[in-house]
Amino acid sequence: MLIQPSQADVRRFFCSVYAKARAGQTLEAIETIASLWIAEHPEYHAELADVDAALRNMLHVDAAKENPFLHLSMHLSITEQCSIDQPRGIRQAVELLAHRRDSLHEAHHAAMECLGRMIWESQRAGRMPDGEAYIACVQRHATQD
Repeated sequence: MLIQPSQADVRRFFCSVYAKARAGQTLEAIETIASLWIAEHPEYHAELADVDAALRNMLHVDAAKENPFLHLSMHLSITEQCSIDQPRGIRQAVELLAHRRDSLHEAHHAAMECLGRMIWESQRAGRMPDGEAYIACVQRHATQD
């Protein structure tokens, strides 16, 4: 079953993980992964510390400002894709990119460009996402360094 949390659910999740991690509380597996990515992004900590402000700010989109909740969600998605190798080949493509860039974090950021493009193109065309094009894009990033 595909789970599609609301924008508010996503914001509550990341704010909750941040609060639990700061308090030293026990985290579930997915929360542990999210907390590792949160730790990689200290520039988001202030926004994650205030769930009420995060929920209020859903209505105020600033195109010039990165959305920390979307960014962290993409890290989580790519981590999950790699853990189960779906679409098939994504794990190897991200590992190659991480090796070439000497950074899993930077590899994820490049893969995010590809993931975002794949989602945008599938929505625009009204068709299923093209996993092969996504993987090819990640592989291109790995060979362009």
